[in-house]
Amino acid sequence: MTTHPHPFSLEELHTRHAACKKLLGSLVPQAQGFLAFSRVSIYYLSGTMANATFWLPLEGDPVLFVRKSVERAHMESPLPGIVPYRSFGDIYAYLQGTGLPTHIACEKSMLPWSMAENLIKRMPGIHLLAGDAVMHQARASKTALELGLMRHAGAMHHKGICHILPQRMRPGMTERAIAVLISDIFLNLGHDGTSRMAAFGEEAVLGHISAGENGNYPSHFNGPLGLCGIHPAAPFMGSEATVWQPNTLLSIDTGFSCQGYQTDKTQIFFSGPEKKLPSQVKEAHALCLAIEQEAAAMLRPGAIPAEIYAKALRMAEEGGFAQGFMGLGGNHVPFLGHGIGLAVDEWPVLATGFEVPLPHGLTMAIEPKIGIPGVGMVGSENTYELTENGGGPLSGGPKAIICLEE
Repeated sequence: MTTHPHPFSLEELHTRHAACKKLLGSLVPQAQGFLAFSRVSIYYLSGTMANATFWLPLEGDPVLFVRKSVERAHMESPLPGIVPYRSFGDIYAYLQGTGLPTHIACEKSMLPWSMAENLIKRMPGIHLLAGDAVMHQARASKTALELGLMRHAGAMHHKGICHILPQRMRPGMTERAIAVLISDIFLNLGHDGTSRMAAFGEEAVLGHISAGENGNYPSHFNGPLGLCGIHPAAPFMGSEATVWQPNTLLSIDTGFSCQGYQTDKTQIFFSGPEKKLPSQVKEAHALCLAIEQEAAAMLRPGAIPAEIYAKALRMAEEGGFAQGFMGLGGNHVPFLGHGIGLAVDEWPVLATGFEVPLPHGLTMAIEPKIGIPGVGMVGSENTYELTENGGGPLSGGPKAIICLEE
């Protein structure tokens, strides 16, 4: 039987548990422990993607309550406390045996209404408190191991998009054919094949491939780049009906996942020589690169996300591209970037209202983009790790439009 080595050591997990407990004390001081329900948070806390519930008490040892599969959980997680359970009543009985807490923080955003009602019913006398911010902020500060995985993912991401892909694609290909090509390149570079989203109901497969004005196509996705997608039932990747024509833009926004950790990157291509790039396209793209460089320079411990976003808005206004910055019309989004790690869309967001200082170990995607009517979308996106000297690029830094002809 094939087995996987433990992805995380017990020491690594204890470091994460300690971070969560510290945040619990500051963000939800009434809570005596934390319950995690989402598969990604359970993986973060235990090292296995089990169908489970994770209990992290302020005092005492954590317990992974597993519905399926207990055997696999033991194979993948170094935690000693792994026990089977069938209902929340089993967890309540366990808590009774260890000293019943009166207040528990939990991932409320990860609980469907029916599941939450069942949890409340099975845990009489326990007050359930919102603890989502605990997990958001804990996962934002990456450990050395996590940063290593993201550096590798970013290097493979950059290699695939900026070095291998330009040699293999050409005008005349459909968006979907380009998506298939990228999938092949990424999987051969070690991509996990997953693009996990944290927001409720949000989905992504590989990324967005938009030729020409499809870069402004109305999109349901919470991002600035428009796309037609495969089908109304699968608004992902690219359309079989859209061909990348000569002397037009191609906007590619993809994620790369390695051992669960993800990077985000956007690169713009042009199916012609640089001399045929319209001046408006050159100016808008150059402005996006300048905004990304400025925002990356501000990615230091203690920086305020809202201030980075405000700086980007001023630069877009002064550069003459306030209209179309971060999406045209209904595609406009009110942010410049987002945290990233085990999910593409993690805390924090570079946006108005985000005033919590950036923590050490943060990784963040910065994605300035400008939609140009009748043309498509230009811009850039790269994943950075926060350092004392500003953001260090993990997926390559801001890059000019790649032209496929000399």
